[in-house]
Amino acid sequence: MTVQPNSIEARDAAYHMHSYTNARTLEAEGPLIIEEGDGIYVTDNSGKRYIEGMSGLWSVAVGFGEDRLAKVANDQMRKLPYYHTFAQRSHTPSAELAEKLIQMAPVPMSKVYFTNSGSEANDTMVKLLWYRSNALGKPEKKKIISRIKGYHGITVASGSLTGLPYNHMSFDLPIPQVMHAGCPHYSAFARDGETEADFVARLARELDDLIQTEGPDTIAGFIGEPVMGAGGVIVPPEGYWKAIQDVLKKYDILLIADEVICGFGRTGQMFGSQTMGIEPDIMVMSKQLSSSYIPFSALMMNDRTYQPIADETARIGTFGHGFTGSGHPVGAAVSLENLKIIEERDLVGNAARLSPLFLERLNRLAEHDLAKEMRGIGLIGALELHPQGDAVGVAGPALVNACMERGLILRPLGDSVAFCPPLIITEDQVNQMFDIVDDAIGTLSF
Repeated sequence: MTVQPNSIEARDAAYHMHSYTNARTLEAEGPLIIEEGDGIYVTDNSGKRYIEGMSGLWSVAVGFGEDRLAKVANDQMRKLPYYHTFAQRSHTPSAELAEKLIQMAPVPMSKVYFTNSGSEANDTMVKLLWYRSNALGKPEKKKIISRIKGYHGITVASGSLTGLPYNHMSFDLPIPQVMHAGCPHYSAFARDGETEADFVARLARELDDLIQTEGPDTIAGFIGEPVMGAGGVIVPPEGYWKAIQDVLKKYDILLIADEVICGFGRTGQMFGSQTMGIEPDIMVMSKQLSSSYIPFSALMMNDRTYQPIADETARIGTFGHGFTGSGHPVGAAVSLENLKIIEERDLVGNAARLSPLFLERLNRLAEHDLAKEMRGIGLIGALELHPQGDAVGVAGPALVNACMERGLILRPLGDSVAFCPPLIITEDQVNQMFDIVDDAIGTLSF
């Protein structure tokens, strides 16, 4: 990338620190500047158009440039641009969205709490579990089990739940109350001769052993994505979630489903919990909740989670937690309209209908000599490469760069390449996306 003096690229590199970026590389090369979005496409400041094969960051369900969301945001800004939800205050958009989410929940839920990002929602979830344990007179019941390769955010608490090295290195994470169980990636972690059923049984047994070692009375909850996203798009084997839930029920440990990526249609059903047969006590949601048009997130809790918390607020006199933007009226209004669009246009059904084509094209890529395997469900997937020697760790980015040159934005997850297109994508656009990858992978050698 050529960066001209005083260009927007140069000014960005001079003043802006980026997420998930090598700061020195950014300073030397500058960023890609995206100026416009329309449907499944975005356009950079040179006029080059790309298929956004990652929906931004797994999130723009209804596509870019949706006029209905822009209008709702404008109307709400004119009517009530901001108000809070502290001290028994509320407003119509947050009340209506809370009601809507409880109605949509795949299992009975009691209350919704609004936050501004998935990280904040998971951070709040950790505090709620600690608060609840204190309310129950169990101050030792504070540990939370996550999983290796799980992704749950980047605050101190949610970053600790995340099970990826880069999110811990040099940050002094994870915190002591968090531990990580095994990752349900069969091909990566199965032992020689171990069937999928044997693998699932071992992971459940190892979870049971971990709980016994730590002490069941010290474990407050277990968190997992129905399908892992940033850890490599890992679809758990059949029977995995039943086996895990059986262990958690044995010890009366709350189950938290992180639906930040899977929720609102990504797996071909409204929630990943439905696809995977999960019955969570808490559900965490963001991204496709507002299609990321507005930073917005939420968590839902069932009654057995909520009631002790409510009792503790009465004992203390308040719930001493909250964000200035919790339940923001513009974010709530946009989210409500976004959910209407998802339902009216049957985008969940579109994901289910296009999934066979999406997975078939992904599977064809996996037959390439440079490919190791594909993983996917609904309209989310990954192609894992098998580089050797010096190519390890750079093969995934190399394929992503080759695709970008051809007008397709994807995301490298190590040497896996992730796919997560907007739910509005058509059959022709699915084929166009994979045709680009097929052409790009043919240019690589490692």
